[in-house]
Amino acid sequence: MNGVQTVSRAFELLDLIADHGSSVTISELSTTSGLPLPTVHRLLKALVALGHVRQTPSRRYALGPRLIRLGEVASQTLGATAKPFLTELVNFTEETSNFAIREGDLVVYVAQVPSRHSMRMFTEIGRRVLPHCTGVGKALLAQLPDSSVKEILQRNGMPAMTTQTITTADELMKDLERIRQRGWAEDNGEQEIGVRCIAAPVLGTGIQAAISVSGPSARLTPEVAESVGPYLLKVAAELATAINSTGD
Repeated sequence: MNGVQTVSRAFELLDLIADHGSSVTISELSTTSGLPLPTVHRLLKALVALGHVRQTPSRRYALGPRLIRLGEVASQTLGATAKPFLTELVNFTEETSNFAIREGDLVVYVAQVPSRHSMRMFTEIGRRVLPHCTGVGKALLAQLPDSSVKEILQRNGMPAMTTQTITTADELMKDLERIRQRGWAEDNGEQEIGVRCIAAPVLGTGIQAAISVSGPSARLTPEVAESVGPYLLKVAAELATAINSTGD
């Protein structure tokens, strides 16, 4: 293996371990990645030595502690970049705004600016959610080929969080097509009853990310959502430019 190929395969193994959700055997990694057992063993040995992977007493492999710091720094940097744009959304909509990224098959919330209303939505930073029932999740799924979406659904299922949750692949695919056509996604009480969320992907950054506005359905009505959606797309494009210029 040349240097670039080695790095690429090492990161592929990290992604596969993350997708598994806990620990995984070397045989499972070999089968999933299609790499020979000796190659997987050699890569894992190097990753363990670096602290990016750890081996459990049962000789399974899990993500290592070194990744925690890297993830925290990356999240803090992205969150700090997103905050002014989330504040702009709060000023425009008077509702809570969020910034989230795709992490494996899940979506994780990285930053939030709360509404100034006494009754407002709150999502814990670092919270991970399934994508099929959230605005940010559906905004991100809509950017993937249908085949990739179906693979994610097969791995995670489509549990009903509320009576409004979309629980069939066919229905979700129709929703994703609507999202692709208009550019923004909507969660109408699918994650939490009485809460509407409007979300848009942040495109062209190399990061699978989305921003959203969420609030009580009584305030964030379908009519209000129609005006918020285009504004959300504008702010998402501005945030993408800011992310791409970070560190220049």
